Amino acid sequence: MVFIDITSAFYLGHQERGVACMADEHLRAASHRAFAHRGFGYLAEQDRFLSARETPQFGFAVIGCGIMGQEHVRNTILEGRAEVVGLYDPAAQSLACAQKVATDMGAPVPRAYASVDELCADEQVDAVFICSPNHTHLQVLQQVSQVEKAIFVEKPIATDVADACAVVKLLEAHGRVVRIGLQYRYKAVYQEAIAEVFNRGAVGSVKSVAMVEHRFPFLDKVGQWNKFNKFTGGTLIEKCCHYFDLINLFAQSKPKRVFAIGSQAVNFRDFEYQGVPADGLDQAAVTIEYANGVLGSFNLSMFVPGSREELTVCGDGGRLSAAESAQFGEVTQNRVELWMGDRGVSRRVEPKYPAYIHNAGHHGSTFYEHVAFVDDMIKGKNSGPTPEDALWSILVGAAAQQSIASGRPVEVAALMD
Repeated sequence: MVFIDITSAFYLGHQERGVACMADEHLRAASHRAFAHRGFGYLAEQDRFLSARETPQFGFAVIGCGIMGQEHVRNTILEGRAEVVGLYDPAAQSLACAQKVATDMGAPVPRAYASVDELCADEQVDAVFICSPNHTHLQVLQQVSQVEKAIFVEKPIATDVADACAVVKLLEAHGRVVRIGLQYRYKAVYQEAIAEVFNRGAVGSVKSVAMVEHRFPFLDKVGQWNKFNKFTGGTLIEKCCHYFDLINLFAQSKPKRVFAIGSQAVNFRDFEYQGVPADGLDQAAVTIEYANGVLGSFNLSMFVPGSREELTVCGDGGRLSAAESAQFGEVTQNRVELWMGDRGVSRRVEPKYPAYIHNAGHHGSTFYEHVAFVDDMIKGKNSGPTPEDALWSILVGAAAQQSIASGRPVEVAALMD
């Protein structure tokens, strides 16, 4: 199995030209579609040109209609090359909200399925998005992987290593396109960081990779499942696999040893659901040793009035910092800063996507992962993030959770055993 293929068509094709490279015709058309429903409802279809919808090439169905399911409905319609033909969620209110997202954007009401089996049997469905709670992913995949449809699985693919390995086996045996929802790779600041580090070689040989996430507490979920390790596998799996994926990507190696400290310091200490107290940690410091000698680190605080992410990559030729941050109620500030010393031009840029894409979810990263997913479906091949990428992101999180519990470093290979 291949760990990370940095020479994939995605990176060489898109990243070489930076974040502004994806201005294909259908993406330019998306900007017109984004505004078409705001003041042009009086136009008949034959009078539309700039605001005309593309004829969808694919039908998508979404399992799980919470925040992420609704975000995928929104971005499917915005991207335009696919349509949402159906939805499944046992929570009626979530289902109704996802249908409203579609109709608010001028799309038809997606069909409501009575079961996952009914969804899988629908011949209009070309791809299935699995956005149900993380601990259900394996069970849902055992059904969905039996049919000849492309599969998109939200992160994390599972909540423990054994289930994650089982998911990887199912996905690797699946005969259609597969994608994992590690969409932070598509955020504007990290797109620019990838281009600088790998395409331009700006920092030389990478020696250390550090990530910081300081943010607000977990949001409410149906059944409040995200407050309990039983359903999440732990905060460092549920929330932080995105960041471990990025650290793994820039380290370009497999994690070897992990040491972590952490606690439930502030959030939900007095919260119970159905008599069970919340137990998810809200702060942590993680150190990762990679097989190639790269050092990784991650710092988490989840009781901050706003949100700040920062990636720092240090090499033998320079230092790169990529950050996005906003206090509550403020516009997100993006910054990528490169220190080159006497080796070349140091610079500071503010990479960003258009506001209508940024606001479609996760700072625009979900939109561009949809672009890549549809591209993969057209080409009939996977460009990543791969199931194995997802597994290694979970392995780091699981090792960190175990290290916190034991007070000792954890050998990642032992988790695989």
